[in-house]
Amino acid sequence: MKADAVFEGGGVRGIAFAGAVSCLEEHGYEWERLAGTSAGAIIATLLAAGYHGLEIHKILMELDYTKFLDQTTLQAIPLAGPLLGIIFQKAIHRGRFIETWVADLLQRQGVKVFGDLMDAAGSSRLKIIASDITRRELLVLPDDLKRYGIDPARFPVAKAVRMSASIPFYFKPVQLKSPAPSKDPVSLKNLAPLKGTVPLKDQSARSFIVDGGILSNFPVWTFDTESTPRWPTFGFQLISPGQSRTASGKTDVISFLLDIISTMLEEDDRRYLHSEDYERTISIPTLGVRTTEFDLSKEKSQALYEAGYQAAGKFLESWDFSQYIRDYRS
Repeated sequence: MKADAVFEGGGVRGIAFAGAVSCLEEHGYEWERLAGTSAGAIIATLLAAGYHGLEIHKILMELDYTKFLDQTTLQAIPLAGPLLGIIFQKAIHRGRFIETWVADLLQRQGVKVFGDLMDAAGSSRLKIIASDITRRELLVLPDDLKRYGIDPARFPVAKAVRMSASIPFYFKPVQLKSPAPSKDPVSLKNLAPLKGTVPLKDQSARSFIVDGGILSNFPVWTFDTESTPRWPTFGFQLISPGQSRTASGKTDVISFLLDIISTMLEEDDRRYLHSEDYERTISIPTLGVRTTEFDLSKEKSQALYEAGYQAAGKFLESWDFSQYIRDYRS
């Protein structure tokens, strides 16, 4: 059975999605198109490249999440480093490990650029959500890369994932430089590395790209059309009853900023979901694990995986695609 899948952002809790995916695959579902934000973009990307839920489970169980916390010399200065990183480099961490880790996993499957994931009509099976805070626009990658004069088919998938997962203030944003007219507008020279300062004359030509979750953390709408769908689109969402940092007594400026970001990422989309969206969404409890809990234990990781598996099983007990079409799309 074919299905499309859309994954919410959720930081280190993304292994819960692998559990839900594994359950659906055991029930015969095969993925046609995939989309996601932040951690959801990682899961969607690995599935689009040919990995299965059980393989992703193994990959994430073996992953040392603290490697995501890579830092520059400035960011690594004891005590003052995080604040100096925010002031001069716009983030506490570099964010480069995310890109190299994803690129390595994709290379094993023979995938590098979006062209490797395109169908006969030239449309990518994978859609990644990011945010251009300079232009104040939501980006659906690779499609919206055309706005920057970049050929979507030649853009590295891992770079797009890094964009989508660049939690503001936590990971350094990626810059896209709007290219001047040339014979080769798709050159990766259009990707300008982030510096501590940018000359004023160049500011208007550059866009800062960050986590897609600040504009749409749960883009369940990605594959919707006016016509009746031939197969279902399943949403995968995380339910977070956990305590914030400031609620637990942490009042430093970093905890304050991270709580602001967590609130934006986790709550904004919920106001706009309709009954038809909830009907096709698998809601997974996060067991109190926070988005940026990078010291996540193996035991908690496994518990999240099992929570996703069980949530998907419960969802399938009442799921009826024909009934969904009659109720919401006929």
